[in-house]
Amino acid sequence: MRDAGAAQRARGIALTREVPASIARCELTHLVREPIDLVRARAEHEAYEGALAALGFVVRRMAATPELPDSVFVEDAAVVLDEIAVVTRPGAASRRAEVPTVCESLAGLRPLRSMQAPATLDGGDVLVLEREIVVGLSARTSRAGAEQLGAFVTPFGYRVRTLPVTQCLHLKSAVTRAGVHALAVNPAWVDPAAFPGWEVVEVDPAEPMAANVLYAGGADGGPALAAEGFPRTVERLRRHGLDVRTVPAFELAKAEGGVTCCSLIAR
Repeated sequence: MRDAGAAQRARGIALTREVPASIARCELTHLVREPIDLVRARAEHEAYEGALAALGFVVRRMAATPELPDSVFVEDAAVVLDEIAVVTRPGAASRRAEVPTVCESLAGLRPLRSMQAPATLDGGDVLVLEREIVVGLSARTSRAGAEQLGAFVTPFGYRVRTLPVTQCLHLKSAVTRAGVHALAVNPAWVDPAAFPGWEVVEVDPAEPMAANVLYAGGADGGPALAAEGFPRTVERLRRHGLDVRTVPAFELAKAEGGVTCCSLIAR
């Protein structure tokens, strides 16, 4: 871990967690279960952490939880904003044991708010677009979860609205921010017209999972990370003038994971 001064000079802190040995028992909603090569998955995850460090983030690994199959997907346990972090109540009951260690890691970085039952919300369903937050209502995120999030964040000037998500796991499986004014979108899973004022780059139809991109920049620009398994969509994003770097993400994709799923960014 780098020192506190380095963290202040960096883009921010990226919280991650190692790929657990139990990953083969992960939750699956839309994919048929395939064998996951643990050694390769861990190597790809280390490359991902290296890419985050190269982009200027201080990477901090949280405590390992080898008994929790989905625990590498830390994004779902919290929504981190500049002002606060909202600790979620994941939609899959098997994932709620992941939350305490995330709370411990975030406690020194942001004031915390925690969701209460019966609300459910996965961070993968939360798309932050400046002061607007779009929440996907999915199999993992309920309207009550969106409402609780709204109650926590509206005092800080955010506006929350919802969109239905039915054909993929999370909203950010279908749309993510890819640049200052640009979104990567799978139009088969979410209507691009739902994002007025944003430039839309549609994924290649042969790469439906390619809309999950991790934008590392801010209001003044910056790079994005994308999975290297989607070269056609990456080329589309680059033709749009976006700075896109790629990382290997083949094994965790078998667990319905994407590049946003494996980190919590505190800028």
